[in-house]
Amino acid sequence: MVTETLEGQEIAAGVTLRTLARSDAPALAAAYAENREHLRPWDPVRPESFYTAEGQAERIEGLLRQFAGGTLVPWLFEASDGRIAGAINLTDIVRGPFCSSSLGYWVAADQQNRGLASAAVERVCAIARDTLGLHRVQASTRVDNAGSQRVLEKCGFEPIGLAPNYLHINGEWRDSRLFQRVLHDNAPAL
Repeated sequence: MVTETLEGQEIAAGVTLRTLARSDAPALAAAYAENREHLRPWDPVRPESFYTAEGQAERIEGLLRQFAGGTLVPWLFEASDGRIAGAINLTDIVRGPFCSSSLGYWVAADQQNRGLASAAVERVCAIARDTLGLHRVQASTRVDNAGSQRVLEKCGFEPIGLAPNYLHINGEWRDSRLFQRVLHDNAPAL
């Protein structure tokens, strides 16, 4: 289980990867509000409260409870000016014979094409392997999200299938391409 924080590991010029904190609610609400249209095609429909500091504070509390329970690890991309430039999470961490997790991320519109997602995915996969001892990480993208598919393939993820009507995104059930990256072949810890 990872319950310690990850502080200030630079993943690109002027951008660090660090663990989500309670104090991030106002900055995260601002980042989501600023990137609302940019993220709309890839996100579920969000209530208006999602774009407020109060809504993010409530959401962060839930994420940090899962973090403390060892089923999720939440990170942020933080620009040198303190703005949130994106986020990446390992969710649904399962131990035992499955020994796997799901990966999700987003990058702010003004931070695109800088290699942030690729650098963060590589760092998070290393943590999943070396610290969490996970065997594999899986991810999904909408079938038309070529950018995320390029990131995943660049980072060693392999396509493993198509999931029809997989996620309710932007108001409709959407098909997704599924990917996985096998991290090691060691037996799971008992």
